[in-house]
Amino acid sequence: MLFETAYNLRMFDADVSYYPNFFTKNSADNYFNYLLNNINWKQDNITLFGKTHLQPRLTAFYSINNIAYKYSNIKMKPEPFAGELKNIKNTIESKLKINFTSCLANLYRDGKDSNGWHSDNEKELGENPIIASITFGEERFFHFKHKFIKGEKTKLLLKHGSLLLMQGNTQKNWLHQIPKTQKEIGKRINLTFRIIA
Repeated sequence: MLFETAYNLRMFDADVSYYPNFFTKNSADNYFNYLLNNINWKQDNITLFGKTHLQPRLTAFYSINNIAYKYSNIKMKPEPFAGELKNIKNTIESKLKINFTSCLANLYRDGKDSNGWHSDNEKELGENPIIASITFGEERFFHFKHKFIKGEKTKLLLKHGSLLLMQGNTQKNWLHQIPKTQKEIGKRINLTFRIIA
């Protein structure tokens, strides 16, 4: 493991830090292969603006309790943390000094898989949600735009083995997305650790 000092993105009305090399390349490679082959990935239907279609990525949900996670008319029942996923959770908690209850895992199979503009502001995440987002595999651009200030936006290339930490008022004031890309790219696994009360 390799813990770098985090870069603060210095975003207005937000608290966002980025660790480009949270895990060494060797650790990240091993975790990617393990998660790809051992997580029970599935593709849910998602309803947006009254239309239902297949979600453009695969997902799985893990928790230390039996509390389901709901977003965009999807209700996800948790599986228990185990194996390397539990090790990743322990490593993050040890470094950040934050205890997470849950993890929403995402598998982006290629550049056509994406995640549209949204905030992680569901009621069960609390007043100021803390989200620790790990990337394994293909690098993807992560876009931010301010909810209330037109033209206030930024983007970041999330590296293999990196960690992005969003806390404070970030979810209240900003939207984020992983857009589609026309480039031919490989798979990306994203682990988003959360605290669900």
